[in-house]
Amino acid sequence: MTTARKTTAPTPPAAALAADAHWAATRERLLNRTRPTVHLTICDDHDAKEALAEARFVHQQAQDKADRAPEDEAAKATLRAATAALAKAQAAVDKASIVLRFQALDRKTYKELQAAHPPTEDQAEDGYAFNLDTLGPVLVAASSLDGITEEDAAQFLDDWSQAEAEALLNTAFGVQREERMDLGKG
Repeated sequence: MTTARKTTAPTPPAAALAADAHWAATRERLLNRTRPTVHLTICDDHDAKEALAEARFVHQQAQDKADRAPEDEAAKATLRAATAALAKAQAAVDKASIVLRFQALDRKTYKELQAAHPPTEDQAEDGYAFNLDTLGPVLVAASSLDGITEEDAAQFLDDWSQAEAEALLNTAFGVQREERMDLGKG
């Protein structure tokens, strides 16, 4: 199993440490953050996905009924049964699914990969900053926490349906833009 990649430690800012006793702890937490990670779940079992959708619908209906009549024992029993059916349907989908994990690259590496795959003339005319056809498999492989190779990624992108290939690419590119910060209210 691949361990999470962390940020590299720059030289401590002595003035900040001297000015704020809490900075050392804050800095340590910042240095130990892992880069964002996202998952792509693939489930080819159409029946299992349909059963899950139905179980979600039935559960929501049972939840609504139980919420409207909190003293109704029959509604509570129906909700318990719907909850159990939902858990069973979710377990079936989970068992049939393949979950791929992707982690954001450090900014320097990501920029270097983009620069190594310049756009074609046509792509540049269309406003692209890089060649998606050549960068795609490289980025999928580089950001994969599951060991997807460039060759595998290229094959998946060639062989899968348009929508599925786009989902794979969007996941690899999307994790690079994953934001976990809140600027708060000023």
